[in-house]
Amino acid sequence: TIASWIDDILSISIPDTVTAFCFNLYEESDGSWAMELVGTEQFDLDDEDWACRETTDFGSREKLYNWEMDCEWNEALDYMVNELKAYLTKGKHSELLKSRRGVGVGFVDGNIEILHS
Repeated sequence: TIASWIDDILSISIPDTVTAFCFNLYEESDGSWAMELVGTEQFDLDDEDWACRETTDFGSREKLYNWEMDCEWNEALDYMVNELKAYLTKGKHSELLKSRRGVGVGFVDGNIEILHS
């Protein structure tokens, strides 16, 4: 599950340089999607490039979260937004994620939706 994946990724010590978290989404192939989690050194509601200021990927690039869903990219994004909002409400590491300046999600070549700031 998504919660288990996040729990595993965030079971390591989080560097003090991490100011925000961004869940990056990728379209792998027809109906196949992937997600990684990065920690960034900046967060700016007015400049989405904050997500490019990565300090760590918490090892998530070697352990991507993959899911199958026959849909368009915006539906995959909506699905993950809902799943991550649910995690931020009741997930094991929800307080850790919310303890930094922001949490966002989006496709690496698209806009970022802010889940918490």
